[in-house]
Parts: sequence; C-alpha cells; structure tokens
Amino acid sequence: MDQPTVGILHPGSMGAAVAACAATNASEVLWCETGRSAATTARADRSELSPVATMAELLERSDIVISLCPPAAAEDLAHEVAGHRFAGVYVEANAISPERAQRIAALLGQAATVVDGGVVGSPPVGGKTPTLYLSGPVDATARVEALFTGTAVHMAVLGTEVGKASALKLSYASFQKTSRVLVALAVGMAREHGVDQALIEVASRRTDSYLAEPEYVAKTAARAWRWGPELEEAADALTATGLPPEMLRAAASTLARWNDAKDDSELTLTDALDRLAQP
Repeated sequence: MDQPTVGILHPGSMGAAVAACAATNASEVLWCETGRSAATTARADRSELSPVATMAELLERSDIVISLCPPAAAEDLAHEVAGHRFAGVYVEANAISPERAQRIAALLGQAATVVDGGVVGSPPVGGKTPTLYLSGPVDATARVEALFTGTAVHMAVLGTEVGKASALKLSYASFQKTSRVLVALAVGMAREHGVDQALIEVASRRTDSYLAEPEYVAKTAARAWRWGPELEEAADALTATGLPPEMLRAAASTLARWNDAKDDSELTLTDALDRLAQP
C-alpha cells in the first residue's frame, strides 16, 4: 500500500509529537499554519511537518486526518472539517466523551470514515511511549495501525464501536488526573499542620495503584457509612486552611450512595457498582 498523506489538527505538544511519529510511515504530514501561534509553528518545524495555507488544502491532500486539540474545540473542528466534505479517514483522538465521539462520527460519517481514538501516556518524545487506543471500522483502524508501525506510539484496537476508545481514555483520566489533585489537597492540608513529610513517609510504604485493585470497591462500599463522614471532616479541615473542599465533599456524596451496604461482608464488586449506578 502506498504511504498516505496525513494531516494533523493541530500540532500542540501531543499532536506535534504524534505527527512526527506518523511521518515515519507517511509520504508527508501536513498542518495548517494560518491563524496558529509562533509556538505552534516552532513545534511543527521541530517535527518537520509541512505547512499548508488553508484547511481546505490540508483536507484535499490528506488521506488520513488526526484531530488532537483541546477537548472543548473538538466538535467545532469536526464541523469545520465536515463543511469541506473530507472523504478520508478521520481519527478523532481527543479526550472527549463517548457521546461526543459518536456525534462527530455521525456528523462526518456521510463522507469520511471516523475512527475513535484516545492517547494514554505522555507525548512520544524523550523515550516516552504512549498508547493510541482505537475503535472503529476494521479497515480504517488497520490503516491507522500501519501508520504508527515501528514508532514510539504503541497501538491497541478495542473493537469496531465508536466511543470505546474515548470511554477508556476518560475512564483512566478520571482516576489518574483526579488522583493528582487529591495528592495536592492531602499534602496541602498536611503542610498547613507541619506533617507533610510524615504523610509522604506513610504513603511511601504503599506504592500499588488502587485502580489495579477493583475488588476493593466492595470493601469501600461496606465502609462508606464511616468513610463519608470522615471525608466531610477532611473537607472542613481543607476549608479551615483555605484549600478547596469541593472534591472531598463530592467523594463523600458518592460514598453516601452505599450507606445501606453498611458492613456487608458479602457484597461483591458487581453489587457495589450496581448500587453506585442505581442508588
């Protein structure tokens, strides 16, 4: 198969690095320079991307277009692409909800073939090797896989249903990114009382990720009646130190959905998740 021409929308820190990897197996990687910042231009130059003057030219010349932009801009960008009747493979690789990914697929699907995508990991520079998860039509996902063969971007296909890749991306991000914010709140509270180093020492004794222990969710549910009020107390402590309490209050509100599972040692993971979804 001939090497495809690829268009990247738009070369931010992730987009430029992913585009540079795609260039390994593409005949050319294009980006639209009109209206972009000097920083974007510098990134595109470092990644050896080829500038074009208009979106229309980029879409006309590209066989595969990869959309990697701030999530809030994803749908507007898709509308712009749809206005040009792009007829190639459109990789919707932004951190958006499955429902938005499906709307974009419906919007573009009359002309283009839409592949849902989600990048998990850091930009592929300096030895970093993120994974691009895909879901969508088999032929199209195979073309995207081929584009990154032998590069620092690893590939994984989750099936043919648009929305699956976005769901995985947001599921992971909801844990990973919220966890970082929780760290900031915990260390911030401890610092106000001069026990931040002691907190770090306590935490250093356990290095496993709770996300890798989903079976513990049932135990959490059984203890929710105690943990919720504890988090409300912690939220009060954050307020007293000038730190924002809303995240802990939200966690307490979530735990309250399990209040009727008090000390239920027979509760299963399935039971706990069902109760969480249907209080």
